[in-house]
Amino acid sequence: MKILVVEDEEKLANIIKRGLTEEGYCVDVAYDGESGEDYAKFAPYDLIILDIMLPKKDGITLCKNLREEGINVPILMLTAKDSIEDRVKGLDSGADDYLVKPFDFNELFARVRSLLRRESFTKNPKLQVGDLVLDTLTREVWKGDKKIKLTPKEYNILEYFMRNPKIVVTRTMLEEKMWDLDFEGSSNVIDVYIRRLRKKIDDKDGSIIETVRGAGYRLRAS
Repeated sequence: MKILVVEDEEKLANIIKRGLTEEGYCVDVAYDGESGEDYAKFAPYDLIILDIMLPKKDGITLCKNLREEGINVPILMLTAKDSIEDRVKGLDSGADDYLVKPFDFNELFARVRSLLRRESFTKNPKLQVGDLVLDTLTREVWKGDKKIKLTPKEYNILEYFMRNPKIVVTRTMLEEKMWDLDFEGSSNVIDVYIRRLRKKIDDKDGSIIETVRGAGYRLRAS
């Protein structure tokens, strides 16, 4: 899952990015409203965490602009403004949730998970393809009765495949979803992750992640 943090307090923004990255999310940071709007229009984010009091363009205006552009990504407003009037104004601008500073990081992460679940293709928190089961609540993966231990990046890649079974997933799609805009990894880093995933989830019936020659990969769903 890819998240954009628009926060002008650099120290706080970096702490949020580090915390979300440790949770396995791919995170970009913008430090003012104009940059945040450019980022949101450029990349396919799954969630935006948006401060209200921003230089160049405030969060309320930015949120309204994104909704008018038809960008319906979930938005969590993060602000020191805590009056009922401020909360109503934030939600009426198109935000999906509102969290007041100072906040507890466990609550922030819980709200992020909640908003992302709302965008799931199904209300069922468990994704299943064959005997492979992924629980988006516990972030556990099972192959039959065997629990599979994945790194956060491996888990996110597998979740993306399981939300898009039978669809050809290109390397570009994976780069855009799984790595931030500063990503300058080696050209074969995606192949390396796919190889690691296959080792952990494949069985004698062959690889569940098929290579589509010249195109990318596809999760075998039958």
